[in-house]
Amino acid sequence: MLKRNIYILIFIVLPAFSVVGQEKDSADFVIGLIEEGDTVVYKKLDEITINPKELNRRQQRRYSRLVAKVKKVYPLAVEARHLLKEYEPRYYALEDQRDRRKLMKGLEKELLDKHKDELKRWSMSDGRLLLKLINRETERTPYSLIRDFRGEFSAVFWQGIARIFKNNLKDEYDPYGEDRMLEEIVTLVEVGYYGPI
Repeated sequence: MLKRNIYILIFIVLPAFSVVGQEKDSADFVIGLIEEGDTVVYKKLDEITINPKELNRRQQRRYSRLVAKVKKVYPLAVEARHLLKEYEPRYYALEDQRDRRKLMKGLEKELLDKHKDELKRWSMSDGRLLLKLINRETERTPYSLIRDFRGEFSAVFWQGIARIFKNNLKDEYDPYGEDRMLEEIVTLVEVGYYGPI
């Protein structure tokens, strides 16, 4: 009987000590807004990564190759975005067409000197991927970029060259359709899921 009373006492007293030791977590505080009688709660959620569905061996190899290509090509697309932000205002600030051409020729020469050896080792699929990622990063097609900065004739010329190699400079990036898998991979590369670029 005494033993039973001790067990009952332990089960009553121990939970009381554990309740006293708990503190309110500051992450539990939320911000709310009351609109027309409804309470809308705003809470910061942790970012989660959803891995691709189960792939067979062939699909896994294809996916792994695409990840490797994105890691190789994506830094150039990001560089294109930064260069566009830097040079577009400078380009349109110039009044004279000759000065604009000189600015673009200088930039083109600088980029070729920097990336020429690397680009020579790329495959056609790497170039196709770069065009897609430039469109994603700049929100403009490569055709429109060439037309805006090099002129209509250059844009038509390079579109013709691209068509010979079964590319299209006017193709737009479609993250919800054709380029859905590419968008997933780029997002995972951006957050560092596949390691540093």
